[in-house]
Amino acid sequence: MLDPAGNVVPVPNRTKEILQAGGLAASFNVSRMRTADAAGIGHACGFQWLFIDLEHNMIDPGTAADMCVAALVTGITPIARVPGHEHHHASRMLDAGAQGIVVPHIDTAEQARAVVRSCLYPPLGDRSLTGALPQLRFQALPIAQAIELLNENTLVVVMLETAQAIANADAIAAVEGVDVLLVGSNDLAANLGIPGEFGHARMRAAYASTIDACRRHGKFAGMGGIYEEALMAEYIVAGVRFMLGGADVAFMMAGGKQRAAFLNKLQPAGVKA
Repeated sequence: MLDPAGNVVPVPNRTKEILQAGGLAASFNVSRMRTADAAGIGHACGFQWLFIDLEHNMIDPGTAADMCVAALVTGITPIARVPGHEHHHASRMLDAGAQGIVVPHIDTAEQARAVVRSCLYPPLGDRSLTGALPQLRFQALPIAQAIELLNENTLVVVMLETAQAIANADAIAAVEGVDVLLVGSNDLAANLGIPGEFGHARMRAAYASTIDACRRHGKFAGMGGIYEEALMAEYIVAGVRFMLGGADVAFMMAGGKQRAAFLNKLQPAGVKA
């Protein structure tokens, strides 16, 4: 796509735009699906971003790349959670079309700075350059312009999943290039010795300190692993803006159970229950 002056217009990162406008961005989580139509399904459901989870399932990079490109065309933001801190996990998914990267298990500001180096080009990072990127509609651009556009349109998300991470939330939020501090609620609660107790006072305190740190440094607070609607609403009111909305398998199970319960109540004429 070109603007009236003939310049290439990159695929917009709609999730980053929503966050910068003060809105809420929720994901459709790819947990068990293995086809690119996950992007269209997530978009049709009304979610803002597609969470392609490469940490907790066996989606191969090629399939994840197909999902990213499909998402770019569909209008839902493709964001991949990588399995580790090694730079190639992030850079390969960004080269394949992801508009954001979620890196798990970030406990310190130094680890957060390493994430930025992996995800962004100079001057903030040291990501390696390549060409024919789907985020730029496969158009060739002057290198300096491409670097600027891609850095502006990439969302860098770090996950806080331990007491140490929460204690370092202010320092992590201060890292230039980090956009979102995403609280991994399941792992954090387990680390705090209160597994599954997402409404516990210590969890509320962890969210409060993370949200405060984000506000001080102009970043966005995120939430993952909490799907009880009243509690979700409470944390959103408190300041969460980026969140995991729910997984494909959970949605399928919920819908399937509801339909099966209805059908199992029915009996053909003449058949005794």
